[in-house]
Amino acid sequence: MDDPTDILKTLLSLTALVDPLGAIPVFLTVTAHQSAQKQRITARRAAIWAFLILVISAAAGKYVLEVFGVSVASMRVAGGILFLFMGIEMLRAEPNRTINEDEVEEAEHHADVAVVPLALPLLAGPGAMGAVILLADRGPMWPQLPKVSGVVGAVMVISWICLHLAAPIGKRLGVTGLNILNRVMGLIVVAIAVEFIVAGVKQLWTGSAG
Repeated sequence: MDDPTDILKTLLSLTALVDPLGAIPVFLTVTAHQSAQKQRITARRAAIWAFLILVISAAAGKYVLEVFGVSVASMRVAGGILFLFMGIEMLRAEPNRTINEDEVEEAEHHADVAVVPLALPLLAGPGAMGAVILLADRGPMWPQLPKVSGVVGAVMVISWICLHLAAPIGKRLGVTGLNILNRVMGLIVVAIAVEFIVAGVKQLWTGSAG
């Protein structure tokens, strides 16, 4: 991930998987009882916690897979399938995929929603976790982990900006505008899914052939 083009591609891909624009309606719902200042604090804390969750996932993910005897190639295929379903749901402009209505309703009564459900599972959902685990596996752990952390940090800055400006963005774009942007993100996620599935199948095929 040394090539600037590759870094930009990775940044856009992970941003599409995190989908901060798609998080805006949920953020506005679960923070409706908060003042504007409290909402800004919640947005910042959610981004920080999501950053920590994803960096820990990148660092420990491969070892967890080894404990369960799951190969990285299998993870690529499984992640690709997950991304495919996520992308299709985004293209259909369906409600957020990682948190259901019951969880949103329960969160509305919590004093602190920054960690759950905003950081986990909204921003640092299964798709984003799977992606950072696979990104960290592109090279030796310690040279690779700081690079992945940098990309995750940039994505979380974008997410923080989206949540920080959730109210004006929501008013300016409206439901239709947000849905259009989510569909564009969904198309990117579907393309990512195809790449992961093809790469994973190729890796599994090569391994079995060898």
